[in-house]
Amino acid sequence: MRKYETLFVLKPDLEKEANEELVGKVKAVIEAAGEIEKVDEWGKRKLAYEIAKKYQEGFYVLIDFKAENSVLDALDHLYKINEQFIRSIVIKKEK
Repeated sequence: MRKYETLFVLKPDLEKEANEELVGKVKAVIEAAGEIEKVDEWGKRKLAYEIAKKYQEGFYVLIDFKAENSVLDALDHLYKINEQFIRSIVIKKEK
C-alpha cells in the first residue's frame, strides 16, 4: 500500500450533520481497501478565488491514508458524482 493524502472542499452552506456524513462517506471509501492515518478538519475558510461565481468560502478536510490504487478511482468517482464537493485533490506522498 502507498501513502496518500486527499484534500477536499465542501460547500460552505451545508449543515454540520451533512459535512459529517460526507466526511464519513470519504472515510468509508478509503477504509474499503486501505487505512486512515489522520483526519484533519480545517473548518470553514476563505477560498483563494471565487468558485462558480457563488462560493467565496469552503469547508476544508485533509485526510492522510494508506491504500491500494483502486481507492483512488473510487474517491475520484465520489468527488465527481456528488455536487457538495467544490474541489478535491489526491496526492501521493513521498516515503
